[in-house]
Amino acid sequence: MQIKVFIYDDNTARRDSLKALIELSPELLYAGEGINCLNVLNDMQTHFPDVVLMDINMPGANGIEGLKLIKQEFPHIKVLMQTVFDDNDNVFECIRNGASGYILKKDAPQRILQAIQEVNEGGAVMNPSIALKVLDYFKPGKKENPLSARETQVLELLAEGLSYKMVGDKLFLSFNTVNTHVKHIYEKLHVSSLGEAIAFYYKNLH
Repeated sequence: MQIKVFIYDDNTARRDSLKALIELSPELLYAGEGINCLNVLNDMQTHFPDVVLMDINMPGANGIEGLKLIKQEFPHIKVLMQTVFDDNDNVFECIRNGASGYILKKDAPQRILQAIQEVNEGGAVMNPSIALKVLDYFKPGKKENPLSARETQVLELLAEGLSYKMVGDKLFLSFNTVNTHVKHIYEKLHVSSLGEAIAFYYKNLH
């Protein structure tokens, strides 16, 4: 029984190469393609794929939105996320929303074929560098970073002993903007002093 694969990617060359890879594989069947997830439910109802190769960053409706809709309406369809980078936020967002696996676009063609077969059989697929991030996330004592990238930068510099003004100069931010970031840091970390915020940084983010 061939595995029906649907491709989402906004890059034409990438879609074409994936399509060629699928069509050259006797165990796979190309089911269709989309440049974003605006019509994702209609695509699933029309083509009934077994596995979806899902790009994360697409204009209009991205892969995470598409993943959520597919898993809500068609929980049996396996969704294999693909991206150019292994950033933490997207990894955990995809895992939380039911992705069956996560591969990088630079992975070898043979690895992509193997990943499709593995998720179709009910396995969970992860690129090694992503698997390490997941393991690291679940280490005792480590907490997920609730701060934005900019807030983390601000806290990191404050932890190094810089003043608000020095942080502002270094990041090209006004004093008021730094102050606003610090307020948000306190709220998100549920702390009431800079000392507590810095302690959180060294325990969980350093």
